[in-house]
Amino acid sequence: MITIAVTGHMDLSESTVPLVQEELRSLLRKHQGELTGVTCLARGSDTLFADAVIAAGGRLVVILPSRDYREAKVKPDHAPTFDRLAAAATDVVVMPHETANREAYEAANGELLKRADRLVAVWDGVPPSGKGGGTADTVELARTVGVPVDVVWPSGARRGDT
Repeated sequence: MITIAVTGHMDLSESTVPLVQEELRSLLRKHQGELTGVTCLARGSDTLFADAVIAAGGRLVVILPSRDYREAKVKPDHAPTFDRLAAAATDVVVMPHETANREAYEAANGELLKRADRLVAVWDGVPPSGKGGGTADTVELARTVGVPVDVVWPSGARRGDT
């Protein structure tokens, strides 16, 4: 059994979504039936990963950054996907933060990495912005604590409105 966590951009362009989906499915197919996927279920990369975990017959673990995450941060157009995947999870862990903020995101990312044997990063390679809690920050932290990182950024991928 292997536990793979995900971090990644929320703002994938519409044309990038199928490219990332295929690469994630291919990566996770190697672990068919022996996989636990860990995600915060944010829009974009996190939910694409969660769907790929389920398609590979894996278990899904969801880490929510705060008690108010669903109400405060999940937009109405993303809510059905979020709710479907949260319901499919074998475990939903809510971090001990009342509100979704930088501290809550950093704590959730730390929890992802504590549970992970590997990290999949749907990442364009741009360095951290200094805001904390983002994709590049999580990749940097994973590398610091010795969690191997698989970067997924297919040829032709770009960020933009989804």
